Amino acid sequence: MLRVALTGPESTGKTTLSRLLAEHYGTAWAPEYARAYLTGRPPGYTLPDLEDIARGQLQAEEQAVAAAQRLGRPLVFCDTDLLVIKIWAEHSFGYCPDWILRRMEQQQYALILLLNVDLPWEADPLREHPRQRGHFYALYQRELRDQLSNFAEICGPPAHRFEQACFHVDELLGRQPRPDEAAG
Repeated sequence: MLRVALTGPESTGKTTLSRLLAEHYGTAWAPEYARAYLTGRPPGYTLPDLEDIARGQLQAEEQAVAAAQRLGRPLVFCDTDLLVIKIWAEHSFGYCPDWILRRMEQQQYALILLLNVDLPWEADPLREHPRQRGHFYALYQRELRDQLSNFAEICGPPAHRFEQACFHVDELLGRQPRPDEAAG
């Protein structure tokens, strides 16, 4: 099973793009568990909350993998990953629990799509850092480079992001894109 994770700072279109990609490729996707976990709770979160969110995200991925297998698809999309939890934990609490770091080393994604912050910020009660997105984007870039991850940076307006993502996913699947589909 090829797992494709979408990662990056808040309000970069991860949920929308992961859902569109899953629809386009006729497969399953794992939604961002943090949103379901935090919705309806008082503002703020603790380190144990982040650990619960990490466990929930891993479970959502496994459920998506099982759904993709039932569909006979070789591919699944993950709306966020443990890197998001690591960056949240380090920013908010100064460190990330060791078990999350170990699990990150074990978690294998065939491709990671890092979404740029060049979309307008969309306010949301669960979002926290509208003015720090560039800072967080640089953290994601550094982490993915340090991990030697197979990642592609996705930018531009939504339609262009979708085209870029499809280009990279098709490449992963060994498909030859048509000349008019080449990502720019």
